Amino acid sequence: VQLQASGGGLVQPGDSLRLSCAYAGFSLDDYAIGWFRQAPGKEREAISCISSHYSNTYYAEAVKGRFTISGDNAKTTVYLEMNTLTPDDTAVYYCAAQRQPEIATTPQQYDYWGQGTLVTVSS
Repeated sequence: VQLQASGGGLVQPGDSLRLSCAYAGFSLDDYAIGWFRQAPGKEREAISCISSHYSNTYYAEAVKGRFTISGDNAKTTVYLEMNTLTPDDTAVYYCAAQRQPEIATTPQQYDYWGQGTLVTVSS
């Protein structure tokens, strides 16, 4: 199982960014995927998750209405579209896979992790 997150960068407040999580070695028929972020000095937190078959989604309150999770089976990639970014969104973003189909919102529930991609929102 492999996951690789990409798409981070330096953007200004109000900008948009799309993160990608390319995965291999499993199917979203059986696994759930989550996006997490960790800011300096803070715990890793779930910001958006998608269950198997893309049947259910979860968004943390801090990103609800601004972020959208989606997937492309053909490309075996899950995306996180992030709009109206603020400095509070600055963090390292990770994608992770859980060997269960249901949504999970704690890091401990996830079995596989990709490397992080840094998002910096600053003017």
